Amino acid sequence: MAERVLIYDTTLRDGMQREGLSLSVGEQLQVALHIAAFGVEYLEAGFPASNPKYGELFGLLEREDLGDTRLAAFGMTRRRGTTADADPAMRGLAESFAPVVTIVGKTWDLHIEKVTRVTREENLRMIEESVAFLVGRGKEVVYDAEHFFDAYAAHPGYALDCLRAAEAGGASWITPCDTNGATLPGRLGTVVREVRAALPGVRLGIHTHNDAECGVATSLAAVDEGARLVQGTVNGYGERCGNANLCSIIPALAFKMGYEVLDADRLAELTALSHFVAETANLQPDAWAPYVGRNAFAHKGGMHQQGMNADARTYEHIDPAAVGNERRVLVSELSGRGTILAKSRELGVDLEDDPERVPAILARLKELEHRGYHFEVADGSFELLLERETGVYEPLFTLESFRVITEKRADGRVETEATVKLFHDGERLVATAEGNGPVNALDAALRRALEPRVPELREIGLVNFKVRILDEAKGTGAATRVLLDSSDGHETWGAIGVSENVIEASWEALLDSLEHGVRRVARARATAAG
Repeated sequence: MAERVLIYDTTLRDGMQREGLSLSVGEQLQVALHIAAFGVEYLEAGFPASNPKYGELFGLLEREDLGDTRLAAFGMTRRRGTTADADPAMRGLAESFAPVVTIVGKTWDLHIEKVTRVTREENLRMIEESVAFLVGRGKEVVYDAEHFFDAYAAHPGYALDCLRAAEAGGASWITPCDTNGATLPGRLGTVVREVRAALPGVRLGIHTHNDAECGVATSLAAVDEGARLVQGTVNGYGERCGNANLCSIIPALAFKMGYEVLDADRLAELTALSHFVAETANLQPDAWAPYVGRNAFAHKGGMHQQGMNADARTYEHIDPAAVGNERRVLVSELSGRGTILAKSRELGVDLEDDPERVPAILARLKELEHRGYHFEVADGSFELLLERETGVYEPLFTLESFRVITEKRADGRVETEATVKLFHDGERLVATAEGNGPVNALDAALRRALEPRVPELREIGLVNFKVRILDEAKGTGAATRVLLDSSDGHETWGAIGVSENVIEASWEALLDSLEHGVRRVARARATAAG
């Protein structure tokens, strides 16, 4: 039977130290509930006495059912010159409803001398007495040895004595911390092995940071050498370069190293958890993140895609579905015949019976990408391209003209007005609308003209707008690429336009986005209706 490795999540405490990251109490509660539902064994929710926000969060969590996840309160060893039972912070931890308390203590001479300003002997007493006090109050105690690997490099004997003090106090887990994130995997593994030999009865954890881009690797190295509790954060959020990323550690432990991690059926929820936490934090999910990123299983090169068509194992290290992700076939100037066929099948356009069309589509694709189009991020525009090249395209309307007027007034106000003239089902429609810019005004005018006839437009919203100059050397005469992302509230798709005129490029992307969206909404309705 596979050995189990326990997961300790510190997103709500250590993760919140990332620059620019701040969650309301309500948002923190939702993140906590999602992490607990994911099934981690330990959820650290911060230091309840450090500020009113954490105090309120603990009050809310006390009323929640976290299932089998054990909530941990975080704090430090007792202050110097006092006893644990006389330290208000220690008493607060003991009185917390959280069944687990994690306390951090000093290990490195640099900190003992410069920060706590106590003798080595007093530091050892602070560790043991703090742990013993909390254990005596019925708490499961996790002891975090701060800067352990720096301390071990400077004075290994005393660093081990600090761990022995926590052991003597009754700590359930003792966690050496690579607080500065500076230790490389080989060295860290060696130290953990030596710690295990010196303290054979101790249950070891590991807590690492990512300052040397090794947070995941060092955590896995520690597990290789016997650590069985891994601390980290969702998406690797944390101070400086971040903490060890649980979204990479968990699947590596399960699929690469053969350990039992969480419940097997929960692993398929990893991508959803990663994206939920990012979106709640108002951060863009990292599209290139291993395992959970949108591009983690995206295939662009023609040779790669040919291999994928033969056997997905040729260019995928795991099944994307195992972590709740999905395979994506990207269309670009690197694409080959197999790419076009695969993407057309994915989009529901049948080219199998007319293979002669494939070279023509491929040639058209490469011509457009040479001009600046970028279809791998514009799936909506690519589907419309396939329709046009296969002769099944039916335009949403026929354009007669559009006009955009932007006026800046003496009082500083800027107003933009757009007028569209078009034909729909043989009837000429004219509509004018104002907006906060040309694209917004055009979008509003189109909707005013078409929504009474095309109700699907009401379900489509623009969610992102990006402009890029393709040839900066040409200055204001350079070609412009506009990318639009739209959503129906369930799925998101991209559309693209390219022109020397930014408004024309925006119109092209806007039109593709709305046309594709109308088709998508109509298909979804038809499917729902049976």
